[in-house]
Amino acid sequence: MAIAMAGALCSAQQKNNYVLDFKDTGVKIQPTMYGIFFEDINLGADGGLYAEMVKNRSFEFDLPLMGWTQPNTDRLSLNEKSGYAHVVEYKKAGNKNYIRVDVKDDKGYSLINEGYRGMGIKEGDAYNVSIMAANPDGKVNKINFQFVDEAGAVVASSSVSPSSKEWKKYTVQMTADKTVAKGKLKVSFAGTGSINIDIVSVFPQETWNNRPNGLRKDLVQKLYDLNPGFLRFPGGCIVEGRTLEQRYQWKKTVGSSDDRETLINKWNTEFSHRLTPDYFQSFGLGFFEYFQLAEDIGAEPLPILSCGIACQFNTAELVPLSDLDPYVQDALDLIEFANGAVTTKWGKLRSDMGHPKPFNLKLIGVGNEQWGPDYIDRYKIFEKAIHGKYPAIKIISGSGPSPDGEFFDYGWKQLKELKADIVDEHYYNSPEWFTKNAARYDNYDRKGPKVFAGEYAAQSVATVSPENKNNWNCALSEAAFMTGLERNADVVTMTSYAPLFAHADGWQWTPDLIWFNNLESYATPNYYVQKLYGTNAGTNLISITADGKPVTGQNGMFSSAVVDKANSEVIVKIVNTSGTAQKAGIKVKGGKLATSGKMIVLKNSDLAAENSFTQETVAPVENTIKTGKGSIDTEIPAYTFAIIKVKIS
Repeated sequence: MAIAMAGALCSAQQKNNYVLDFKDTGVKIQPTMYGIFFEDINLGADGGLYAEMVKNRSFEFDLPLMGWTQPNTDRLSLNEKSGYAHVVEYKKAGNKNYIRVDVKDDKGYSLINEGYRGMGIKEGDAYNVSIMAANPDGKVNKINFQFVDEAGAVVASSSVSPSSKEWKKYTVQMTADKTVAKGKLKVSFAGTGSINIDIVSVFPQETWNNRPNGLRKDLVQKLYDLNPGFLRFPGGCIVEGRTLEQRYQWKKTVGSSDDRETLINKWNTEFSHRLTPDYFQSFGLGFFEYFQLAEDIGAEPLPILSCGIACQFNTAELVPLSDLDPYVQDALDLIEFANGAVTTKWGKLRSDMGHPKPFNLKLIGVGNEQWGPDYIDRYKIFEKAIHGKYPAIKIISGSGPSPDGEFFDYGWKQLKELKADIVDEHYYNSPEWFTKNAARYDNYDRKGPKVFAGEYAAQSVATVSPENKNNWNCALSEAAFMTGLERNADVVTMTSYAPLFAHADGWQWTPDLIWFNNLESYATPNYYVQKLYGTNAGTNLISITADGKPVTGQNGMFSSAVVDKANSEVIVKIVNTSGTAQKAGIKVKGGKLATSGKMIVLKNSDLAAENSFTQETVAPVENTIKTGKGSIDTEIPAYTFAIIKVKIS
């Protein structure tokens, strides 16, 4: 049902009289108000943000040849069968496997990597190819690399000559002469003998900030454009793991990317409707890279760590309290990694990785969305240790997976008594829930813990349904709900939509903020809602009222307002969820405005409208509007999220 039902009885020219009061409310909009939640779901990291194009480049998946095929004949053996295990001096615990190829100087053999649902190859773009190889017989003359298209035609090629009997890295470039959506990498050999190979890697030369082996440029650009206040990483349920052994361990994701231990992804077979048994984590995108990304996009880093409880929707495996010390130490060591001097153990590692300057970590999360006494018992231990050594660090705690109910109430009661810093709330609900809950935080305790609305998204069908859509109905309801978040910025200090990314051919969960394939990406209507809030956050909250009350759905209208002191500007956000245009007469109290301003409009007459790779039917449009020094009179079209920006004279 459309969210417009509440306003269906409005007349075509319903007049709404509002008062915009410039009186100082004493409430500041925190720089962290609108941020980003990242989780490696929907191929969000490997195959997505992390620009590596080769799947299972180190042969470390549970099935070591997953992602690789030998179309003509079997010429491979794993290292434990090859008799060459003594030459793996460069290998560490995280990278145990390599393969031996028997080369017989024929042109019929090739080794092909399928990439992540194919490889996106762009005409004219250069790609950096590298391989680790040991040529003990000295009889293999060349390793050839080719990009091939869906029909097998070659679109780029190059080669290296493996000159050393010992392990050595070889690099070369290829430039594509054709754009291919689902290409593959073909590796072949010349000579007669055996050769050992490992870490077969391909990256586009052009990455974000042109970092070698870096991040996909178009995806990071979309994050940057959100103007995010924080970046929460690495999740999400993958923090917890299906079992404790499969939890995310940050120390295994730093140091040389060649040495990082591959781990199966929690989302590989979580949902029967989208099984992805080839979903693993290479951790090429690890904690150092997350911190670096946060710095790049101007966001506060917010790492979330395991609290010693595996996902309670899966095994709910517990670490005994007496054995919790290593988990707590991980948190303390992470703070040292982020902020410590280069003379400390973990600060030195950060420096050795190329960042001597501290990352200035201020926030850390304990657990993802655990619940019940087991979580509270563990939170207490973490809190005592973290604040005992780093009292300035703010700790994010959790109220469970739901916005209400027994677990939610218990968690909040306990965390309030413990004087927790910030409590994370999650809600995946219908569009109607979001519009009805625009006043959710109006009566929260102003002296209690602050709120992090850490995961939310309107579900067009039902939570976990594969049929959920990123349609305008959902996005509009989120815009209405967010007026309530902003209006209660003295309580709600952090917010983020979730999940962030989805590969069009590799998703497990819908809806998602940004969709991409191997070549391109597009912004959803929900993305534009987040962007308009993030780029128009302001600095100080002021009130906008109708008949002395907050605008929380009267006639299907929702509103909040802020002042941006840095730009001497007032910013009014108005959402019309009704099916008719409505007039907004905004009387200004306690200030004067310029005689013109801007109105940014995000709208569509079809609540089922979605964006796609070929068309963005819901995107912001900016216009100039005339205003009076003491009033703003304008019309808000049906099904519209509008932002009005006027200079303060």
